[in-house]
Amino acid sequence: SFRKLWAFTGPGFLMSIAYLDPGNIESDLQSGAVAGFKLLWVLMLATIIGLLLQRLAARLGVVTGLHLAEVCNRQYQKVPRIILWLMVELAIIGSDMQEVIGSAIAINLLSVGKIPLWGGVLITIADTFMFLFLDKYGLRKLEAFFGFLITIMALTFGYEYITVKPNQEKLLKGLFIPYCQNCGTPQLEQAVGIVGAVIMPHNMYLHSALVKSRQVNRANKKEVREANKYFFIESCIALFVSFIINIFVVTVFAEAFFEKTNADVNDVCMNSSSPHSSLFPNNNQTLEVDIYKGGVVLGCYFGPAALYIWAIGILAAGQSSTMTGTYSGQFVMEGFLNLRWSRFARVLLTRSIAITPTLFVAIFQDVEHLTGMNDFLNVLMSLQLPFALIPVLTFTSLPSVMNDFANGL
Repeated sequence: SFRKLWAFTGPGFLMSIAYLDPGNIESDLQSGAVAGFKLLWVLMLATIIGLLLQRLAARLGVVTGLHLAEVCNRQYQKVPRIILWLMVELAIIGSDMQEVIGSAIAINLLSVGKIPLWGGVLITIADTFMFLFLDKYGLRKLEAFFGFLITIMALTFGYEYITVKPNQEKLLKGLFIPYCQNCGTPQLEQAVGIVGAVIMPHNMYLHSALVKSRQVNRANKKEVREANKYFFIESCIALFVSFIINIFVVTVFAEAFFEKTNADVNDVCMNSSSPHSSLFPNNNQTLEVDIYKGGVVLGCYFGPAALYIWAIGILAAGQSSTMTGTYSGQFVMEGFLNLRWSRFARVLLTRSIAITPTLFVAIFQDVEHLTGMNDFLNVLMSLQLPFALIPVLTFTSLPSVMNDFANGL
């Protein structure tokens, strides 16, 4: 029933935002520039594994009526519970920093450098008030707004894809042949970074809580099975959309900038009279790109429209993911600590922690150091993964928690 599917549609798309945050976009473009099309199969496998884990998290919420943090609170002793909470909070703060960095860079590019990076960081404080304003109008309205932001990302990154016209044969080969010919340490680092960027630890907590927004009669096994089925279908659709958007970014940079040197880009930027040509020294070193340089080189090669459209996509990614991070923080704090702060206080705390180090780097360093933080934060996400995966895999396999819906495998 499409009507029932529509009723259950929303939580999966909110969850899928974590697969499209600025950290993911940076990982995608670096993967394309460093390894070409060769790591697309890693992106696909990471997304499939992410889907299976999200399904388990959603099942936990549907079957028990509790989200993952609440189950952790009930099942674990005080010390492991506090350790788990601290690790998840660290992941949320790290994710929030990536969103601040992405938004600041997008604002800087859209203003043609007139708004400095530190100014963009300060502007992201406004996210707090925008989120609280939207939240007042109910979850369904917020879900529609997230759908709008995902559409913006699909259109903007899709525009870059159509403009660059990646080689379709290489794309399919990269997706379905799990092999990386002539790959070394840089390519291996990118492969690990893809996994850390795609599978976000706090997203398990978020998804298990979001499914509780739909009314399900848990005394009726048929209704529970039906809810699990529709939430899984919705998650498949949402993650397929996010996967396509990620493919857009990887293949654009694989086609246009794989094995390019700084000198190649410098020549093109000089000929296009780009104000950013000084970013690329006139030498034969391999081009290194990030969110900021990525927009600049797209502008040099494909015109100013490509740069501004890229920046709009990054801004949409930053704005949407910052709100889902806020929801994650709310559920995690309430579940682990039974501490019910107002959303305003919660957002203000995590945003202040995230903005402080980012602001210092933006003021006293340059964009190179700001985007370099993204790489470090992707590694941080990888290190935090076990603290979310072990609980969700454990609880969904326990009959005492899941009754007849325990995951036998």
